[in-house]
Amino acid sequence: MDVLKLLPKTELHCHLDGSVRPKTMYELLLKEGIIEVNDFREFEELVMVKDDCKSLIEYLKKFQYPLSIMQKKENMERITYELLEDLNAQNVKYVEIRFAPYLHTKEGLSFEEVVESVLVGMERAKKDFGIWSNAVLICMRNERVEESIKVIKNGAKYIGKGVVAVDLAGNEQDFPPEIHQKAFNLAYDMGYNITIHAGETGIAENIPKSIELLHAQRIGHGIAAAKDPKVMELLKEKNIFLEMCPISNLQTKSVKSIEDYPIRKFLAKGLKVTVNTDNITVSNTSLEREYQLLMEKLDFTIEEVVGLIQNSIDAAFIKDNERDILRKKVDEELRNMELI
Repeated sequence: MDVLKLLPKTELHCHLDGSVRPKTMYELLLKEGIIEVNDFREFEELVMVKDDCKSLIEYLKKFQYPLSIMQKKENMERITYELLEDLNAQNVKYVEIRFAPYLHTKEGLSFEEVVESVLVGMERAKKDFGIWSNAVLICMRNERVEESIKVIKNGAKYIGKGVVAVDLAGNEQDFPPEIHQKAFNLAYDMGYNITIHAGETGIAENIPKSIELLHAQRIGHGIAAAKDPKVMELLKEKNIFLEMCPISNLQTKSVKSIEDYPIRKFLAKGLKVTVNTDNITVSNTSLEREYQLLMEKLDFTIEEVVGLIQNSIDAAFIKDNERDILRKKVDEELRNMELI
């Protein structure tokens, strides 16, 4: 649909390591002798999830390939820049890119070198394409709380210089939010915005824990909230935005089918919902594809899609004056398209 292609878009839940251009990944893996697949199409099968993916655990295995080449400054900067170039071509006006800095220090890079490489890529893309981006630093659930504290302490000097928030991600089945409470109390005190992956799998109680113990302002995925009216009420009462990622959730079998996807239920309850890609390459998706799925399978109108984009502007981790500028830019394009 051309209208979806032309829509001015905002993206709040996009993992850098899950969104590397396949051609770049293939080139760098071959160059570094990490992979010996000679056919690019065959390689794409290795790095993108198929519809018969069994679970989130299986989905997460796809990240071994990008992570192996994201251990050099020049690669980190290039991958960030290319992602923003691709998003700009899709008329994305604003994006928050998330990554776990310590996953990129396996071959000697420092925390600072990792973060600064991403920030340089972001700044270069802003200069070349005009696309605006900020970074979200991820703490990993399977690590000890001391590792999360290191991310938060080391990242604090970049708050307001391209870094806007911290996140907790990874296997929520085995590592509940409370393990990292001390770290996120510190993040709250240091002035970070906070988003937490919670309720991506079927564990609804991780959502209130993330809000009450970890100070979450947004919840990544959150689909398990549909099981519990009290959790939905809490989300509404606290004005917590949900970062929903439909295609990724279908692939990880968080829901059985798109018909079971609770986005309509959440909107009917008055919850603040945003729609995002999660991992552009791993899920072989785009915001356009996410919106198209909602329109084709769940009868969303173009006006409802515009409402989701407006929610993303409200939810973005930016200052109010920046929000006004972003909204003005988006509204102007929507008016030109006669959508508002």
